[in-house]
Amino acid sequence: MNNYPKSSRNTVKRSPKRGHYDREIVHQILDAGYICHVGFTIGKQPYVIPNAYGFGRESDTIYLHGAVGNRMLNQLEKGLPVCVTVTHTDGIVLARSAMHHSFNYRSVVLFGTAYLVPEEDKEQALFIITDQILKGRWSEVRPPNAQELKATKVLAMKIEEASAKIRTGPPKDDEADYELPVWAGVLPLQLTAGEAIPDPVMNQSLSVPASVNRIRVQNTI
Repeated sequence: MNNYPKSSRNTVKRSPKRGHYDREIVHQILDAGYICHVGFTIGKQPYVIPNAYGFGRESDTIYLHGAVGNRMLNQLEKGLPVCVTVTHTDGIVLARSAMHHSFNYRSVVLFGTAYLVPEEDKEQALFIITDQILKGRWSEVRPPNAQELKATKVLAMKIEEASAKIRTGPPKDDEADYELPVWAGVLPLQLTAGEAIPDPVMNQSLSVPASVNRIRVQNTI
């Protein structure tokens, strides 16, 4: 199935023309991200926590990790409903009126229930998270040892429902404002990679690894 099912949870109501339910569009936005925001409620208190994530395309699954004592993970493990969001800001939209200023963006909202990743699958989940941070990095470093794996908790959330929302293009002003002598347009924004800075305590002269060079050549994160 190419589209996520629509329900009252994931249907885009504000500016519905910007809403997308196609899996590939949602996946592309997730592929390009690093940090998600995890929303959940304990009792009557809502929480939204930023967290690194990994996205498993084949399984349509989000992976989260932290210390075994991590409060958020320990609560989510109980089967709480979870909402995960990822947003990319692509430009500042500058209109002729203050009220019509906006952003060009790509965002996704995901719904599901998290569960504990079994010990035998934990290392593969951590690979997916590391690959999300920097593709190819896992093969360049020491893998986690038994003690580190024991101290780490990994949760997975199968995406049950999802929607993307995307804005592109110029500002949309009131018809009467188009004649105002005010500059209007879009200021593009882009996350770029700078020069790699070696760890000052490194006691060997080592070349910048392939995973980092790949990003530097592309110059866009």
